[in-house]
Amino acid sequence: MLDFVYQALPSRVIFGYGTLDKLPEEVERLGAQRAMVLSAPEQVAQAEDVAARLGDRSAGTYDRAVMHVPIETARAAREEARSRGADCCVAVGGGSTIGLGKAIALDSGLPIIAVPTTYAGSEMTPIWGLTEAGLKRTGRDERVLPRTVIYDPTLSLTLPAFIAGPSGMNAIAHCVEALYSENANPIVSLMAEEGIRALGEALPVVVATPDDRDARAKALYGAWLAGASLGAVGMAIHHKLCHTLGGSFNLPHADVHTVIIPHAAHYNRDAAPEAMARLAQALGTEDGPGALYDLAKAVGAKLALKDIGMAEADLDRAAELATQNPYYNPRPVTRDGVRALLEQAYHGRRPAV
Repeated sequence: MLDFVYQALPSRVIFGYGTLDKLPEEVERLGAQRAMVLSAPEQVAQAEDVAARLGDRSAGTYDRAVMHVPIETARAAREEARSRGADCCVAVGGGSTIGLGKAIALDSGLPIIAVPTTYAGSEMTPIWGLTEAGLKRTGRDERVLPRTVIYDPTLSLTLPAFIAGPSGMNAIAHCVEALYSENANPIVSLMAEEGIRALGEALPVVVATPDDRDARAKALYGAWLAGASLGAVGMAIHHKLCHTLGGSFNLPHADVHTVIIPHAAHYNRDAAPEAMARLAQALGTEDGPGALYDLAKAVGAKLALKDIGMAEADLDRAAELATQNPYYNPRPVTRDGVRALLEQAYHGRRPAV
């Protein structure tokens, strides 16, 4: 007997080249009068372009988004939104910017329109994250789910290969975890497998041929499926480890997901055979975890924790933190098991069958 619960999330998606032109009418559709445009410092030019498109409905730009949403950054942005009388946020960028929009919405309930420029997938989830005193907290709240997501592949054409590769691997990690989530279901598994397939096919082309418009669109399509998959189910060991390594050791978000996902999948290989079969099928292989490692290598991503800022002396502490209040996982989460996983990831070794 197949038993499951599927709860669809109430988000609106507009996908296609040139769809950023629809932003003003989407702001109007929300009934908003003063939309504050959020970005990271590196994307202020894009934010200013978006603000100009909004005309009188713009409350200006705010370009202070940073990784892992430090609580201080969130508080400053919330105050800025209040002082400007903003009644909507438009988040232009990757997971850091969309995360900042979520931090504002969590406090104020302001609606978000997300305009993703990477493959992070955060725009499709009701998951928020805040880092305080070196610890990253996460939670779920539908108030932080963007009301509308505008996927315009035009905005990803200038995404450099060294960002595109890890960003896409981050999205694949969402799909993999969705396949063996505690509340996985047939609908989400279909989306997750298709997301892995689309990203697995697109990412090598995106990196090798940056101006390939079809590959850019396919990668963004995969990212949408990845975010929608993760948003509908729970997370497991991979995300717990990445939240720990990112929040407590300030490792770069997409890079740490890229390094960890082959090892997290290998950790669960024998405990989640159906998920591993779907993963392998999507990547056209018999060894899903190994294929994830090979894909990361093929797109030029960094493969080892030691190469993205992790100190070997911190592995024990990371294992301790990651096994405190662990998320659900198909294989029991033990301190020794996680420590061994981190050891492999630290050195960047390919998971062995």
